[in-house]
Order: sequence, then C-alpha cells, then structure tokens
Amino acid sequence: MKISALILTYNEECNIRNCLESIRGLDDILVVDSGSTDQTCAYAKEYGARILTRPFDNFANQRNFGLDEGNFKNDWVLHLDADEVATREFLDAIASLKPSSEIEGYRVPSRIIWNGHWLRYSGMYPTYQVRLARRGMRFRQTGHGQREELSPEKIGMLSEPYLHYNLSHGLAHWLRRHISYAEAEAVELLSERRRKTPHIGGLIAGNRAVRRRALKQLTYRLPVIVRPPLRFIHTYFISRGFLDGRAGLQYALMLACYEAMIASHVLDKKIEPPT
Repeated sequence: MKISALILTYNEECNIRNCLESIRGLDDILVVDSGSTDQTCAYAKEYGARILTRPFDNFANQRNFGLDEGNFKNDWVLHLDADEVATREFLDAIASLKPSSEIEGYRVPSRIIWNGHWLRYSGMYPTYQVRLARRGMRFRQTGHGQREELSPEKIGMLSEPYLHYNLSHGLAHWLRRHISYAEAEAVELLSERRRKTPHIGGLIAGNRAVRRRALKQLTYRLPVIVRPPLRFIHTYFISRGFLDGRAGLQYALMLACYEAMIASHVLDKKIEPPT
C-alpha cells in the first residue's frame, strides 16, 4: 500500500522534526498548521512537506480541511499529530496491507511514551483509532477528539502501533491543554445524557473499539462526582498502571484530574449541549 500523510500542527517545533523524520520515505506529506508562531512550518519545509494554514476550531474540521484541500497523490492517508512517530515496523505493516474494496479505513493502536518510558498499563494499551483511511473518509467531532464516519464493517485492524509522545511539552502544557478539552467532553457527556437509553449493545461486541465506546457512553450516566476516583482506580489498579512505576501513578492522577475538570464544567451548568 502506498500512502500520503496528513499532520496537524500548532507550535510544534520541539516535535515536528521527529515526526517527519519517522516518515521521511513518504513522497507526499501535508501539514495542516493552525497558525504557528515558532519554527514549526520552517522545519516542515526542510522535509519537503506541503503546508496549508487554517485557524483551529476542532480536530475533525482540521483533518477534513486537509482531506478536501490537500490534493493528495495517493488514495490512502495516514493521519498523525506532530507529537506522534511512525516506527519502521509500523510503516512496514502498512506497506504490506492489501485491503479489499470493502475496507475504507484501519483502526491503529498507539503507545504512549513518557520520558522514554512506554506506559504499557496506565496508557491503556492498546487503544485504537482510525488513523489510516482512504482520502474520501471524513471525521466528525466527538468531545475533544474526532471520530471516523465509517460503519464498523468497513474498518480493518492494524496490530502494529505508532508512538505517541503526548507529554513532550511537559506537564504544565498537558494540564492547560486538557482544561480546554474538558469543556468539550462535558458538552459530549450532557448530550449523551439527553438520550433516553445509552447504546449498551456494544458492550458485547467483538470489536474492542466498539466495546470501549459503549463503556464510555455508559459511564456518562454515572454521577460526575464519582468519575474522577473511578478513573484513577481503573487506570492504576484495574489496568495495572502500578506496573508502570512512578510514571504510572502520576499518569493515573493526571487522568483523574482531567475527569475532575470535566465534572466541574458539568456542575457549573453554564454549558449547553447542542440541540
């Protein structure tokens, strides 16, 4: 399989070179930048990447803009963020794919890397997202992230992971970023609560990603006050995050803090879900 790459950036001079170096062999790379004021775009040009600029509103719209305006050479597009790195094994696994005409995308796992340490347990590996898809696919915004607009039977699975350095800017940056994410997640939580019943049928689905989404929808029904401690218990004890050592403890606390931010937005009652 021959692929193009679409990378989202905003002030990522500390990451973009590593990301682009990891996919140096690709002949078609597009960066969709949100108005960086550092050397992000200059570094991207060094690697021959094409650059489009669009003010950021959400991740789904950024990716869809790139897909609409990118004029990609290849039918398949790998979606990355600047703090993500493709390993040689990952690219080899993609190259060996021979999808049928019914497959429109692939769910791909990622490994969270923190200070050189793989958060194997507290990072809830493997968590899958559709990051490799035909260029005709579109995304929709869900909470603070994006979700593919594809039916499950059109999605394949890739077992080889890419690497995600989601703490590469440091703890303070991670917390600031998740303050903004929390409001979007609170809106999503309230939207789900407006449904008469949660979509719990996915809890028995054979697809791990479908089960995970169904479980998330079910947890939206829980009182928000219990969600932060439950997130810590799930990450640190049930998922065995304690096996990641000190990093696992800190990451479990950070995720519980994020849940507390979401709960605070919900309790504030100044946000409204879309009608």
